[in-house]
Amino acid sequence: MLNISNEKLNERIDITDTKSGKFVFFRKHYEIFNKVLVGLFILFVIILFLPWTQNIRSTGNVTTLSPEHRPQTIQSPIPGRIEQWYINEGDYVNKGDTILRISEVSSDYFDPQLISRTSGQIDAKSSSALTYDEKINALRQQLEAQQNERELKREQAINKIEQSRLKVRSDSIKLEAAKTQIEIARTQFERMQTLQEEGLKSLTDLETRRLRLQEAQAQLIAQENQLLSSKNEVINAEIEINRITAEYADKISKTRQEIFTSQGNQFNTRAEVDKLEIQLSNYEQRSQLYYILAPQDGYVNKALRAGLGETFGQGEQLVGIMPSNYQIAVETYVRPLDLPLIHVGEEVRIQFDGWPAIIFRGWPNLSFGTYGAKVVAVENYISKNGKYRVLLAPDPNDNPWPQQIGIGSGAETIALLEDVPIWYELWRNLNGFPPNYYEAGNNLQDQPSKTNNKK
Repeated sequence: MLNISNEKLNERIDITDTKSGKFVFFRKHYEIFNKVLVGLFILFVIILFLPWTQNIRSTGNVTTLSPEHRPQTIQSPIPGRIEQWYINEGDYVNKGDTILRISEVSSDYFDPQLISRTSGQIDAKSSSALTYDEKINALRQQLEAQQNERELKREQAINKIEQSRLKVRSDSIKLEAAKTQIEIARTQFERMQTLQEEGLKSLTDLETRRLRLQEAQAQLIAQENQLLSSKNEVINAEIEINRITAEYADKISKTRQEIFTSQGNQFNTRAEVDKLEIQLSNYEQRSQLYYILAPQDGYVNKALRAGLGETFGQGEQLVGIMPSNYQIAVETYVRPLDLPLIHVGEEVRIQFDGWPAIIFRGWPNLSFGTYGAKVVAVENYISKNGKYRVLLAPDPNDNPWPQQIGIGSGAETIALLEDVPIWYELWRNLNGFPPNYYEAGNNLQDQPSKTNNKK
């Protein structure tokens, strides 16, 4: 009763004798209910002290551990036109199998004999380079001959100078002899003139002595001319040496210039040969690109360029391929707030889409249908979705992942952190605090030891 009236009916009337009063006041159900409440409270208090594994939940998708094992597209490094397909979509191909054949669309490579013609140009240029070698050798021999001839000419000129100098000495001696002869002739003439004046000699003898004196004078003049001529020969011989030196210096310089010119032409020819060899190698490599080959074993997913005669540009995608041998992994994304909690080697539980599971977030040991994984890489640059990418690999100490899961299927990940009491986890969530931070081990590649380090 509410007892809101001044007239208290229960004081004047005994309601315990009524059927309803007996049903209410004389039953013991509230005692059982109180015991149940006390038991539930004790159970709740016990549960509050049970261990709870802190975790970070996120979503991701299945990928491959190695980048080379992920689905890829095959591009053509050159522009072309599709000529023939050798496979169908869904076919299995081995590495090196031909997928399709293409042809050229650039007019620079239409010539079917382009490689042979380029090879002929290389041979012609190489022969030209060899002729330059022969020309250079001939010019070097000519240079050597000119140098030898110069030395011989110099020796000949030097000998001529010596001869001229000896002749000058000889003419000088003859000149002195002529001077002596003229002195003797003058003395004899004067003596004969004295004798003739005394009457001891005839006039004829005097004239004979005068004639001899004149002959001696003429011989003296002739000898002086001969001496001057010999000196001129010495000067001419010295001039000849200078002329020879200048003449052969000019010849040798011209020959050397021709050698350098030939060497320059030879180097240019060899450079052209190298350039043509590079072009030939490029043409040969390009001819091998007319057949698009499978880069690895796998299945052809989809032909991205269909039909025959369809043209495409350089680097355009032609066909998609899925490698047959790969090791699956899971890529997931965590919030920036949770990034400091994730380390390489950390344990993670994964639930794959399409695989039933019973998950108890705080008690991973009681969960069923989840698979173990470990963190192998943490991206340090934020993704477009505002989160950080984390790559997970199968845990070798846990159950193997299902072989039927496909690349690209979804997955839900639970990163396992520290074990804390349930009351602490409730208190943390009510206050909006992040999970406990902890320090990883010394080697981030090994599994870190979890220690409480609350901040």
